[in-house]
Amino acid sequence: MNLKEELKKYFGYNSFRGDQESIIKSVLLKKDAFVIMPTGAGKSLCYQLPAVLMEGTAIVISPLIALMKNQVDQLNAHGIQAHFLNSTLSKSEATRVKKSVLAEKTKLLYVAPESLTKEENVDFLSKANISFVAVDEVHCISEWGHDFRPEYRKIRTILRELGEFPVIALTATATPKVQLDIQKNLNLEDAELYKSSFLRDNLFYEVRPKTNSKKQLITYVKQFKGQSGIIYCLSRKKAEELADLLQVNNINALPYHAGLEQSVRMKNQDAFLNEEVDVITATIAFGMGIDKPDVRYVVHYDAPKSLEGYYQETGRAGRDSLQSNCLMFYSYSDIVKLEKFNKDKTVSERDNARQLLDELVGYAESSTCRTRQLLNYFGERTDEDCGNCDNCKNPKDKFEAKDDLLLALQAIEQTKEHFGFKHVADVIKGSEAKAIKSNGHVDLMVWGKGKSHDAQYWASILRQGLINGFLDKDIEQYGVLKLTEKGKDFIKNPFSIEFVKDHEYPEVGEEEDTKEKDTVKSYDKELFALLKQLRKTLGQKKGLPPFVIFQETSLQEMATIYPITKDDLTRVNGVGIGKATKFGKPFLDLIQKYVKEKNIEPQTEVVIKSTFNKFKAKIFIIQQIDRKMNLDEIASARNMSFDELLDEIERICFSGTRLNLDYHLNDILDEEDQDEIFDYFMEAETDSIEEAFHEFEEVFTEEELRLMRIKFLSEVGN
Repeated sequence: MNLKEELKKYFGYNSFRGDQESIIKSVLLKKDAFVIMPTGAGKSLCYQLPAVLMEGTAIVISPLIALMKNQVDQLNAHGIQAHFLNSTLSKSEATRVKKSVLAEKTKLLYVAPESLTKEENVDFLSKANISFVAVDEVHCISEWGHDFRPEYRKIRTILRELGEFPVIALTATATPKVQLDIQKNLNLEDAELYKSSFLRDNLFYEVRPKTNSKKQLITYVKQFKGQSGIIYCLSRKKAEELADLLQVNNINALPYHAGLEQSVRMKNQDAFLNEEVDVITATIAFGMGIDKPDVRYVVHYDAPKSLEGYYQETGRAGRDSLQSNCLMFYSYSDIVKLEKFNKDKTVSERDNARQLLDELVGYAESSTCRTRQLLNYFGERTDEDCGNCDNCKNPKDKFEAKDDLLLALQAIEQTKEHFGFKHVADVIKGSEAKAIKSNGHVDLMVWGKGKSHDAQYWASILRQGLINGFLDKDIEQYGVLKLTEKGKDFIKNPFSIEFVKDHEYPEVGEEEDTKEKDTVKSYDKELFALLKQLRKTLGQKKGLPPFVIFQETSLQEMATIYPITKDDLTRVNGVGIGKATKFGKPFLDLIQKYVKEKNIEPQTEVVIKSTFNKFKAKIFIIQQIDRKMNLDEIASARNMSFDELLDEIERICFSGTRLNLDYHLNDILDEEDQDEIFDYFMEAETDSIEEAFHEFEEVFTEEELRLMRIKFLSEVGN
């Protein structure tokens, strides 16, 4: 049999890539195989071609329901009979699939692990003529894998029930520890191991601090106009919010997560595959298995749970081998959230998850070559920097690390190579923690020798020692550090070596949901002064307090993004179409003149517009106020506190919408009090509630003053 001819006949390719041909020959000879091959390197072909050429049906076990449909569609397009069996099928559809398998018409049957464990499916498969079993995404079998599925632990038992046939296990991501788990659990110790390099040299890896992240995201995605991208985030709600955010900023996006109705999920997936939308926002947990070769960028809006998960998800980019980009927004607050998710797990599961998160934190905060870090994590070493990541393109300062590396290696040696990063770092900086004392490590020569640096610094020294080959991680006892021969030699004969300083990321993450603080942090002071003077002049001319025209925060944002059209102006927080029409022209004229004189490029494309959900909430509130609905009832209907509702009503009012709250105000303030507060705001220099509160000597509550300010602005300015 000429395999290249068969490859061309069924799949249209002229040649095999990497180990594909060797793996296919092994499967055809009915031998077990364990394949570790990066995403995009052609794993699927390793079982698809043998399935076509062998008698019977190949069973493909995969957890990715999305990928099943995708691969079945592709195989059917090649004229190869393939089906899937999972929870998305109706009973009649599942019956049709089973009949096709038993009639030996189906060459490949994709089965979800949950479906495989059902008794009715075990009975059905025991009657089928199975050629071999492919276990895809086999890292799911290991608790140390990034997507552990308990159902995977049952696979070997079920396969024994079905009979004896060859097994091919495949994964794109497996650390040495995970590899060992897979081999033990599936009895593949004697299987032929095919391990490709984890190097993806067409991917540009980048980590950015998670500040102003919504603006950063919009700007980043707009660089790739008309190109495909995936944005991963932590929750279903965030996936939908980001899709809304992108849509209202003229970016064609749809969400994708397990909570969507089946029909919507499939529709969104097909829209992405058929290039009807450019961007998919997906949950990390769902592990979106979309096989699309021309994804030009993958963004992790929230931190993933592990480096394995990160590598797998970034592997969706650039499967056509063309240059593609991988961006992670990083904030330690995301790590804290992920730790909270683990609180209900067993102690050992929590410890495992914590170690995986520590690896991720190390990757994000380190300034060493991203590619070298990833390769090292998967047990692959290189002495060369990639030159194609943010750390290589923008190198951080280096420092002489000879003495500190020596101290770190001596600490590992003196603690008998039985401990991990945290314990070793604690010994060096002189911790008196229980574990340090009980092991007698306060008596070691190295104890406390590095107390002038914090634990993070020593963790960085250890990580860089690992990447540079002085250390290794124990495979059996995950996280335990061992000295390599190179490390032992360094202790005997230390030499000069430079390490790089870690990144220092801000402690807090994004702030964009807290009254839009981000937009006014840094503004053009000269333009702001001109706008403020114009506002004052216009106010005097119209007989209005300046704040009625535009609030100070709106002027600050104008001095940040330089709006030059009416449409641009309506994107400024606190400026709706009404205010832009009523007061906008002189401000736009001033800004147009200013940017021309100063040769400034307006930044309106990075303004965050309200998302669709916020727009719906705004419309609902306006409608209910028009209907004179009790404000407490409106808050309850929107699942808000009264204070949150008041914040939202103020935003609506400040943007130029006229609201009539008389029906509520008449219940809490008499007419004379209302007139007194109204007259105060007419004469005031500022609309500050704090100043009003003191002016009235605390006679009125803050809530009453805020409601009267809304009445005043609605009647006078809107």
